[in-house]
Amino acid sequence: MAKETFSSRYPAFRSRDFRLLWTGQLISNIGSQMQIVALNWQIYVLTHSAIALGLIGLVRVIPIIIFSLFAGVVADAFNRKKVMYVTQTLLLLFSLVLTIATYLKFVNPLIIYMTTALSAIALSFDLPARQAFLPGLVTKEDLSNALSLSSIMFQTSTVLGPTAAGFLIARTNIGLVYGLNAVSFLAVIIALYRITNSGKVIGDKVDVSLKGIQEGITFIKSKTIIWSTMLLDFFSTFFASATALLPIFAKDILRVGPEGLGLLYAAPAIGAVIAGSTLAHFKILRKEGIVLLSAVTVYAMGTIIFGVSHIFFLSFFALLLVGLGDNVSTIIRNTVRQLATPDSIRGRMTAINMIFFMGGPQLGEFEAGVLASAIGAPGSVIIGGIGTLIVIGVMTLGLPTLRNFDQKTHIPLSH
Repeated sequence: MAKETFSSRYPAFRSRDFRLLWTGQLISNIGSQMQIVALNWQIYVLTHSAIALGLIGLVRVIPIIIFSLFAGVVADAFNRKKVMYVTQTLLLLFSLVLTIATYLKFVNPLIIYMTTALSAIALSFDLPARQAFLPGLVTKEDLSNALSLSSIMFQTSTVLGPTAAGFLIARTNIGLVYGLNAVSFLAVIIALYRITNSGKVIGDKVDVSLKGIQEGITFIKSKTIIWSTMLLDFFSTFFASATALLPIFAKDILRVGPEGLGLLYAAPAIGAVIAGSTLAHFKILRKEGIVLLSAVTVYAMGTIIFGVSHIFFLSFFALLLVGLGDNVSTIIRNTVRQLATPDSIRGRMTAINMIFFMGGPQLGEFEAGVLASAIGAPGSVIIGGIGTLIVIGVMTLGLPTLRNFDQKTHIPLSH
């Protein structure tokens, strides 16, 4: 009876292929989240510079902007499983470089920025292939549940990964964190080997060409609900990038050290897990436009509270609100976009979206670092939260299609 209840509550887990990918990604993402904390802490310890910390975001986003459109066509033109084999192997190797450089004590900011940039290039090809691959592992009816469970998986990793990284950094060589991340990529590679889905693209054959890229852009422009949610994602995360400055808050404002830094990184993920677990119970939401805009408002308010706070527990709670609001909006946006996009164009849609959802926070990290160097970290975060509230107001008034959106009446299931 308990098994039946679990299956009815989380129907996507009935798919063996989805379970394999979900488990492999959970392990790999824990390692990746550990590495993010290690990179940010190491660069700040090496440079003591808010701008140097913000540059990590800039170095991540430039390769994504350059390569993502081409990567989207690749994800629609080639076997998605094979693309992921290549990208996951490259990501493993780049983590090994950081491991060796750190243990041999010749690591420096240049090596950190170079490996970060190379990893971003690999990720720009990995993400469109992976997100376009996922809908083929479950039924159309279970896709929303699969995306909620994927969000829970990702956010769980951002609780466990940063927390573990904080304690490891405080007690061992930081190179161990990079080494564990390298090993974690094997979990996805093994999962891909065991997944029965071939990874072939369903639908019209796509050529790797400028015409293929243009087809993706034309499709996005024709779907107001897709491009409007992309814009909302970009501008809200560009302004509200509090997590980029967490090492400064942990070290200089809250004075909680690397252990406290790990907990601060974990706080948004805890809120996101709460949101994902709640939304996983709903087969379909109603009035998603209102829910989406409300969720981003919670995200902005949490950011402002974090910028004002000088108390660790209040800061932790504020970041929990940030994660909760962000994840509700993420799940709604991803579900709508996946269901509204045919399989033969999902890679390109995901790649274009990647410019927005990764470009926003990564450029925002650089902006937050520059602003923090001028007026201090708290002021930078507070201004970012206020900027997000302004974006929400403008889009609520200016885009009635977004404000009034209801999935049940607007989006037919596509697969």
